[in-house]
Amino acid sequence: MRPSPTRRTVLTATAASAAVTLGAASGAEATSAGGARPPATAQPPTRELRSLLREIDPARIEATVRKLVSFGTRHTLSVQDDPARGIGAARDWLLTELRSHAAASGGRMTAELQSYVQEPASRIPTATKITNVLATLRGSVTPERVYVVSGHYDSRVTDVMDATSDAPGADDDASGVAVVLELARVLARRRPAATIVFAAVAGEEQGLYGSTYLAQQLKAAGTDVQGMFTNDIVGSPTADDGTKDPYTIRLFTEGVPSSETAAQAALRRSVGGENDSATRQLARFVRDVADNDATGMHVRVVYRRDRYLRGGDQIPFLERGYPAARFTEPAEDFAHQHQDVRVDGTGKQYGDLPEFCDFGYVGRVARVNGAALWTLAQAPGTPRGAKIVTSALTNSTTLVWTRGTEPDLAGYEIVWRETTAPEWTHVLHAGDVTTYGVDLSKDNVFFGVRAVNRQGLRSPVAFPDPQS
Repeated sequence: MRPSPTRRTVLTATAASAAVTLGAASGAEATSAGGARPPATAQPPTRELRSLLREIDPARIEATVRKLVSFGTRHTLSVQDDPARGIGAARDWLLTELRSHAAASGGRMTAELQSYVQEPASRIPTATKITNVLATLRGSVTPERVYVVSGHYDSRVTDVMDATSDAPGADDDASGVAVVLELARVLARRRPAATIVFAAVAGEEQGLYGSTYLAQQLKAAGTDVQGMFTNDIVGSPTADDGTKDPYTIRLFTEGVPSSETAAQAALRRSVGGENDSATRQLARFVRDVADNDATGMHVRVVYRRDRYLRGGDQIPFLERGYPAARFTEPAEDFAHQHQDVRVDGTGKQYGDLPEFCDFGYVGRVARVNGAALWTLAQAPGTPRGAKIVTSALTNSTTLVWTRGTEPDLAGYEIVWRETTAPEWTHVLHAGDVTTYGVDLSKDNVFFGVRAVNRQGLRSPVAFPDPQS
């Protein structure tokens, strides 16, 4: 076990950090894209990441959105055998695009259709084939570790059961699918250490059917999904009152896990941790790596599973115990979502049309996703088995964890923060060990552990459970 820093050292560091934070709050420091001081755990973009993000092309994103809109409607119940209109035409085009990107991967990426027949259910009046379009970029070092990025390619108008009227779905959610396709194009030519799945899912508007099937299949296969992002309504920074926030993206992240058991709930109530789910740690990681000048964006983390009383394709993953979060534009314009295409008596245009999208903005959203996914895939996995030893009552804290299997693993860091702080504020280098002591009481702060590789890339934080 590495010797602990003394309590005096720890408390002095705490006081110094607090002074810096107060200075930043008063305007002494402003370094992130959003103008706020970056968290202590922030990871500066590497040269490799900056190069990757520069390849993201808003013009290609626009072309994807307009192509998806050209299919007239992509309603889940629309025609599936027309080559020019309906969800089947969109499905086939998406597969062709992903296969073209896979062709540039040197065999590392494959593309496929994932289909099943949904029997009659809510918003599905007759048995209907639902098809996800997937591309998998296999990791070169730890392929068993998986990250998923998705958007839904189905669309709708005012009547959720109207499968024939034009439903352009430019913002909701051709924009998210365009992010997925552009990331697949850029990353296909690279060698991530872990595996990345790019998913265009169907059935979202009818009840998250496609994403539920995808999550079920991954869970049944025992897949180690360590992070999932859905991009849904990421096409415009303009709100319904015309105000613009072009450099912000919201990230919705649940606290208390949807998959929590009664025993896990009892433990959480005992030690705290309502703000320390694996999904919240994933959100902090996104802030660490994607809220900077390389993306040009501020990531606004929202402490909620989704928008108020609403939901998206991250939820089936959350329900199966996977960390998952939703990217959505800063403020929605409901005249351009779930609306019949029409002009009212005042001349106001309704409908989810591409002219209401900002493709430069969507490109920046893609960069946020790219920064998060690439760093996740290149960094070590989230530490496993993180515990706080509670066999004796002391005012010091001992943490233990299981060493990862990554060949380039360099060691671990201990992070902590006040229980009232939203982000990690302190970092201690622990070294290549699996036990570390800190002369600071576990009663007063929250602790976490993260892994570091030889490139200096850090994993998401693991929040420790008590170990007696």
